[in-house]
Amino acid sequence: MVKIVELLSPAKDMASLNSAINNGADSVYIGVQGFNMRANVTNFSIDNLGEAVRTCHDSGVKLYVCTNTVIKEDDILELKRIMPIIKSSGVDAVIVSDLGALKIARENGLDIHMSVQANLSNSEALNLLSELGVKRTILSRELSLKDIKEIGDNSLMELEVFVHGSMCVAISGRCFLSSYLYNKSANCGECLQPCRKEWKIVSEDGEELIIDSKLYDQNKTGINDFKSVKTHLLSPKDLCMIEYIPELVKNGINVFKIEGRAKPADYVATVTKIYREAINDYEEGKWNSDGHDERIEKWIQELSKVFNRGFDTGFFLRTPYKISNSNKATSIKKDVGKVLNYYKKVNAAEIKLYGDIELGNEIIIQGSTTGSIIMKITSMQINGQSIDKASKGQNVAIFVKDKVRPNDVVYKRIIE
Repeated sequence: MVKIVELLSPAKDMASLNSAINNGADSVYIGVQGFNMRANVTNFSIDNLGEAVRTCHDSGVKLYVCTNTVIKEDDILELKRIMPIIKSSGVDAVIVSDLGALKIARENGLDIHMSVQANLSNSEALNLLSELGVKRTILSRELSLKDIKEIGDNSLMELEVFVHGSMCVAISGRCFLSSYLYNKSANCGECLQPCRKEWKIVSEDGEELIIDSKLYDQNKTGINDFKSVKTHLLSPKDLCMIEYIPELVKNGINVFKIEGRAKPADYVATVTKIYREAINDYEEGKWNSDGHDERIEKWIQELSKVFNRGFDTGFFLRTPYKISNSNKATSIKKDVGKVLNYYKKVNAAEIKLYGDIELGNEIIIQGSTTGSIIMKITSMQINGQSIDKASKGQNVAIFVKDKVRPNDVVYKRIIE
C-alpha cells in the first residue's frame, strides 16, 4: 500500500505521544515550554525533547516542534539559545509563524514548516516562503477545498491542513478577546478561551438578543421573553472531516492534521485511530466498498465519545454557521483504579480498584509509556476465580492484550 497522505497527531506529554504512535500516526507535533500556542497546558521541556524524538524515531514516526507564538524582541535571545538544542535533538522540523523565528531556524539547518498562525492563503506567499527555505505550509483555516486546489496547482509546497478538532472564532487564531478581558495573549499561547463561555447580548435598555434558530422562529410568532436563555455566541463547533477523506486528497492536501495539544491521551488515541482507519480504507481502495456507510457511522460514534462541541466541516465546504454547546461527548471518564503489575505470559493486569467495574465495561488504561489503551473488559479474576463484578478496594486481574505498566491510571468510560 502506497501512503497518499501523512497523518499528523498532537501530543502534550509522553502519554499522548505514545497514544499517537500506537494508534497509527505518521508524525507527531509537540510544544516546548515558552514558544508554543498551548502555554497553559503541560508541554515538553528542552531536557526531555531528545527522549520524545527517540520514542518517535524508534517507531518510524516523525516529530515536529512548535515554536509558533508571536516572537517579541525580548524573546529573541532565548529562541537563539534553544534552537541549536532543538536541532541537536534530531527533530524532523520546527513549526514557526514569525519571520525572525524562520531566520533563526534556517541558520541552524532545521527543516521549517510555516504555521497556520501565519494565515497563508495564496500561492505567491507560498512561493516566496519556499525561496526562504520553508518545506511545508499549514494553510489558513478559512480556505475552501476549491481555494486549496488552486493554491496547490500553483505551488510546489507541501500542503497541510487541520481535519479535526477545535476551531477558533478568530482568523487563524488571531484573537484579542483573552488579552482584552484577562491580559492573557492568545497569540503567545496563553488563551483562556472566553469564547467558549455562554454569552448574551444585552442592549442598554435591557433587551436581550439571543442568536438561536429555534428561538428566532418562535420570536416571529410574537413570543419574545427569552431573558433566561443563553448560548455560546462566539464558540464554533469542532471540525470533523472524517466523511470527506477522498475530497481532501483529491484537492491536493498532503498532510492531515489533528488539533488537540491540550487534549488528554485517550482523545489523541481515539481520534488518531479513527482517522488512520479511514485513511487506510481510502488508500486500499475500500472507500466505496460494501458497508462503507456503516463504517462512517461507527467512526462518528467513536469520535463522539471523546471531548467535542458537536461537529461541523468548517470552511472546506461552506461558511460555517453552527455555534457550539459545551462538551458534547457521549461518554465521561471516571477514575476507577491503577495498575499494580502486568503478567505478560497470561496477558493479565493486576489492578487496585477505587471504584466498581464489571464485565462489558469499557475502560481506558493510560500512562506515559503505555499511552492510552481503550478496551472492553472480557475476563476478570480474583484469586484465580472468574468473576462478573469487582468492587472498590479489591485487587482484580483483568485480561489486557497489550502491555501496561505499574501506576498506569485506569478509567471507566460511562455512556451518558
